Amino acid sequence: MISRKVQAAAAFSAVLLAAALGGCSKDTPAASSAAAVDDGAQLTLWTRAATEAVSKSYAEAYNKTHKNQVTVTAYPNEEYPAKLASAAGAKSLPDLFGSDVVFAAQYASQGLWQDVTDRFAASGVKDKVSPAHVRAGTWDGRNYAVPHTIDMSVMLYNKDLYAKAGLDPEKPPTTLKEFAEQARKVNKLGGDVHGTYFGGNCGGCVEFTFWPSVWGSGGNVIDDAGTTAKIDSKEMADVFALYRSLYDDGTAAPASKDEAGPTWLGALQSGKIGIAPGPSVWLGLIEEKGIKMGVAPITGLDGGDSTFVGGDAMGIGATSTKSAQAWDFLNWTMSEEAQVEVIAKNKGVPIRTDLASNKYSSADPRIVMINSLAAKGKTPYAKNFNASFNDPQSPWLQTVRGALFGDAATALSQGNTAITKSLQQS
Repeated sequence: MISRKVQAAAAFSAVLLAAALGGCSKDTPAASSAAAVDDGAQLTLWTRAATEAVSKSYAEAYNKTHKNQVTVTAYPNEEYPAKLASAAGAKSLPDLFGSDVVFAAQYASQGLWQDVTDRFAASGVKDKVSPAHVRAGTWDGRNYAVPHTIDMSVMLYNKDLYAKAGLDPEKPPTTLKEFAEQARKVNKLGGDVHGTYFGGNCGGCVEFTFWPSVWGSGGNVIDDAGTTAKIDSKEMADVFALYRSLYDDGTAAPASKDEAGPTWLGALQSGKIGIAPGPSVWLGLIEEKGIKMGVAPITGLDGGDSTFVGGDAMGIGATSTKSAQAWDFLNWTMSEEAQVEVIAKNKGVPIRTDLASNKYSSADPRIVMINSLAAKGKTPYAKNFNASFNDPQSPWLQTVRGALFGDAATALSQGNTAITKSLQQS
């Protein structure tokens, strides 16, 4: 879990920010209608590595048509929460920063984002964007963050490698067991080609890609209240056992063991991985490299399918002095122009519910399939989600390492107890 030092810094920073912002913490219509919102301001934006590519695509498109210029800095997924806590404590948050949607409520409650309630209401799109993201960025009835990306976990497979391995590129696996069989066939191509890849040292990566198989098999990971872990189950054990076998026999690339997130996408972009679960937003980014990709749902062991509905929320840093300009960027990212020409054009999923069907998605059956998975997926919620699951010191990451590379039964049993204790901490 997060160290007490980091937790103290985050809590102390919230107090400092509340005092510093004082009476100006509430968003006002006057501020949201300021004339000089595109006056050449230099804006800083922080994001986690998993969202770097999309954030940069937004920034590049915005920068081409605006005087304001947005510079994106990305940090490793597992280090990002501590980086934000440190910056908050030093009153040096960036003008804009994103958050995994499951952490948005925590940051809003700590006062790390500025209140954008009135600006958001005046935008005309509040009721047209992902409601789960909006709820996550709301605290005490006020809005502090808006949807930035919406993403779902899927199976991504290399059609050329499938053909070379004698597999039908149009017949992806319909069970997790078939996934393993197909990965092993691709692995037989040898050389620097491997059947699959996963983030074995990344708690968030494993959540995003393994949990849908648990859900698809009829299991669960956490109770609805977000206070009790349910990872010590047959479904979870079976999913871990399958991935462990793929690593043990060399089907999974050796780098999977130490993958902490930053080079996860690059592994698939190399064109040397047969099939792997990952974010749906990567489809376009991989195909930019000239690789023909297929997409399929993540399945349960013997059938069924699900997805982790995730993504990022983004808000204006509480210490920013450029809130009007920062909001201009946020407002633009939610526009039809940005959602269609930046997101949908690159095979991403629009955050706008009214733009799910657009000139790009309707032309690609893979995107239609991805969009349809949202109804089957889940977004887990827990107040102490980061400390319990995503932090490098979390009991979940320790459980992952044990289940994949150590004593699996002990790891899941002890992990369930430790995670439940972490979830229930006040």
